[in-house]
Amino acid sequence: MQNFLVIYCDGACSGNPGPGGWGAVLIWGDSIKEISGYENTSTNNRMELTAAIEALKQVSRPVKIKIYTDSTYVMRGITDWISTWKRNKWNGGKIKNVDLWQKLDDISQKFIIEWNWVRGHSGDKYNEIADKLARQAIETNYKK
Repeated sequence: MQNFLVIYCDGACSGNPGPGGWGAVLIWGDSIKEISGYENTSTNNRMELTAAIEALKQVSRPVKIKIYTDSTYVMRGITDWISTWKRNKWNGGKIKNVDLWQKLDDISQKFIIEWNWVRGHSGDKYNEIADKLARQAIETNYKK
């Protein structure tokens, strides 16, 4: 059995900004859990960040985690930009989505995480499922 948790996360918006959805797939050995959520008004980037945050909230014990995202914004932000943002005290809150970046940073500190980028819409099974969950969240909840 693998000794790490695998998470695939994705976000979507109908319009940008617009109704938003996020989805995540958590895989531990043969066990797979799918989660998703919705916001009336959001952006693609906020939904991508929310997917990662909400997935990590599902983890109740310290385990090694491999996260896969198709968002270069999330990938670069959490692996490259965040150290500068923190050193500069989050630029006085002027960073876009600073509230979510701070939440992601806080929750990420609890785990050993390997962040991975995967090309979206390229046939990766679990990335496609996360995308479907995010889009279904919009379709199910959005009232025109």
